[in-house]
Amino acid sequence: MQRQRGLTLLELMVVLLIIGFATAGVALALRDSSQTQLEREAQRLVAKLEAGRAQSRTSGQTLVWRPTATGFVLDSLPRVANQPVTQDVWLQANTQVTIDVPANASATGVVLGPEPILSPIQITLRIQADKANASTLRIGTNGLKPFEVLP
Repeated sequence: MQRQRGLTLLELMVVLLIIGFATAGVALALRDSSQTQLEREAQRLVAKLEAGRAQSRTSGQTLVWRPTATGFVLDSLPRVANQPVTQDVWLQANTQVTIDVPANASATGVVLGPEPILSPIQITLRIQADKANASTLRIGTNGLKPFEVLP
């Protein structure tokens, strides 16, 4: 008797099914956690604040960063007529922001003036993944250093 070589259709389907389950498991394991998404938001905000600070120093115009319900705005102060205000939207829709400023300052926004020294400020970002889990990160500056993600 001569033995046949190769795979049967059933064996081939089982192998493909195993590969499919393994791929799905890896894809689910590599999804972004809320902490990773929050770190991405914080790095993006640090970059925006530093860009605004540099723009303010080169133009001599005061800029104000302030959070909104769905994102944030970087606007000039005083407001220039007919200048469109662009709003950046948070990458994660449920991001919440708290501005921690000294007691004698306003907590409605971060003033980025043309002066090289700012008031010390911290911004707390929070993402509520579900009722039990919330991730929190702080960014800030001591007034002299650039904005950075704080430990």
